Formats: sequence, C-alpha cells, structure tokens
Amino acid sequence: MKIICIGRNYAQHIAELENERPSEPVVFLKPDTAILLSKQPFFIPEFTNDVHHEVEVIVKINRLGKHIDQKFAHKYYDEIGLGIDFTARDVQQQCKEKGLPWEKAKSFDGAAVVSQQFIKKEELGDLNNLKFELFKNDTLQQEGDTSHMLWDIDAIIAHVSQYFTLKIGDLIFTGTPAGVSQVVPGDTLKGILANREMFHIKVK
Repeated sequence: MKIICIGRNYAQHIAELENERPSEPVVFLKPDTAILLSKQPFFIPEFTNDVHHEVEVIVKINRLGKHIDQKFAHKYYDEIGLGIDFTARDVQQQCKEKGLPWEKAKSFDGAAVVSQQFIKKEELGDLNNLKFELFKNDTLQQEGDTSHMLWDIDAIIAHVSQYFTLKIGDLIFTGTPAGVSQVVPGDTLKGILANREMFHIKVK
C-alpha cells in the first residue's frame, strides 16, 4: 500500500504559503510507516519546531489500474475518507531552498492521519461539492470544499496513474484548503466530512 499526496490543489492555500500556482498536480509520496496508528496521539518530532496540520479528503483505490482515462476514473474508488498531512514546515522550507525533496518534512512516522471510517461515495452525493472541516481545540481552523480543487478526484487519478500503477488499498490525499497552522503539545484536532466526525486526535 502506498500513499500518494497532491500538493497545491487549492488556490487560497497556494496564496497563503506564497507558492507558485502549478500547471499540473504536484505529486509526492508517503510510506505506509507514516500512518498514525489508531487511537494514538501525534507526537511532534524532535527534529522540527514548526509542524502544521493540513486536512485533506482521502480516496481509497479499489482496483488495479494504470494509464486510467479520466472518464473511467470513477470506477477505481468507492470510498472517501478524511485525514491530515502533517508537515514540518521549517524542514520543508530548508529543503525547498536547497531544491531538495520534501520527504523529511512530510513522510516521517505519524505524518499521515487516516480516518478509521471511510464513507461510500453513494452516500456523499456530488463528490465535487464535498464540504469538510478541521477544528483545532474546538475552534474551526480549516474549512474546505472539493469544488475549490484545481484538479478534481477523477483528474488526479488519471494523472497519477500515468506514473504509478494504482493498487487496491492505495490512498490518495487530494490536497488541503487554506487555514493551515502550527500544532503544539496539548492541541486537539477533529476532522469533519459531510457533517460526520472522521477523526479526533491529541498532539503531544
């Protein structure tokens, strides 16, 4: 199982980090060891002083696929989840300044929160108009809508399948909206998708 992540897929998030708007999806990977174990807190790694939360809609792949045409992409998933792409922003900035990969900043142990439950897409209606939220300490911090994505779910699947064979159980993180912020010990993070609580974690 692999975790494929899409960066810079929401215009307002691109603006808040003062990044360049890409001409195609920005793709990076996380290993399966990045998944935060069920019911475990998120421990801030000792190598960073600036970890940010990035809430994201997750797609779970349900069949083997390669070079998938966008019009058939909907056949390759039937469940949607929610998660967090934790990012060591200070480490990422150092990597970007040197033109190096981001993996140390985004792929460390525990850097991927994946909701325990996934929702059948038939229950969610229009997947291009999905609302989701992240609450930090019970205060709304991030508010997203998949209608604001630069590339929708099917376009993402079509794109990444040109480079990677998609396998059953692979997860695709589809990008984060604006509102990312630093987490500190004692914080609690709660994710909501379509009015359902999808995860609730503590930061230590």
